[in-house]
Amino acid sequence: MDKKVIGILGGMGPLATADLLKKIVLHTDAKTDQEHPRVCVDSNTDIPDRTAALLHGGADPVPEMVKSAKRLESIGADVLIMPCNTAHGFYDAVAASVHIPVLHMIELTRDALRARGVKTAGLLATDGTVQTGVYQRAFAGSGVELLTPEGAEQAAVMSIIYDGVKAGRTDYDAAAFCRCCERLLARGAQTLILGCTELPPAFELYRLSYPATDPTLELALGALRFAGCKIK
Repeated sequence: MDKKVIGILGGMGPLATADLLKKIVLHTDAKTDQEHPRVCVDSNTDIPDRTAALLHGGADPVPEMVKSAKRLESIGADVLIMPCNTAHGFYDAVAASVHIPVLHMIELTRDALRARGVKTAGLLATDGTVQTGVYQRAFAGSGVELLTPEGAEQAAVMSIIYDGVKAGRTDYDAAAFCRCCERLLARGAQTLILGCTELPPAFELYRLSYPATDPTLELALGALRFAGCKIK
């Protein structure tokens, strides 16, 4: 089997990186170890916070992201994937730093929703992702309308990401986040885009069951297609 090597530019955050790798493994239609893709992971936790950089003048994450991209390319990766939605605000700089393709998680998510006939989706994401419009630009002209949380609802999204998942809290109270989800669905969202890679683990950790679309999964499936592996 002529398999391509997948490189994961990770560490943004560590649990999101592990979640992506798990989804690659679980969605590969393989009967042996050898039928799985070869995956190189750089969980670079030195990459500065992306939302802080985009909105609050925080440290620039690009140098460390580029360092990881080049490292992965140098050890044989044929394609790169980044399990961080907000990091796609720096996608062009990373893609320009290497000579191999970098898959775009948000565009893969857009294409998947359009293929499923979704007309309206609620976007759950960091302030950096929402305010910089990375999803809005990718979805422009797609026929899929994006709804975003209003006021304190967005604060609840940031809280579950940073105070819940990133903080390693298994006892986090997700009630405010649940109200945000229910409000987006009441406004007409057919599905909730888990537009931060901490949110799929959050749904699992806190046993949430709203209709949702997982960009991490769409990225995993895109990487498997690129690698030439069979998908379950």
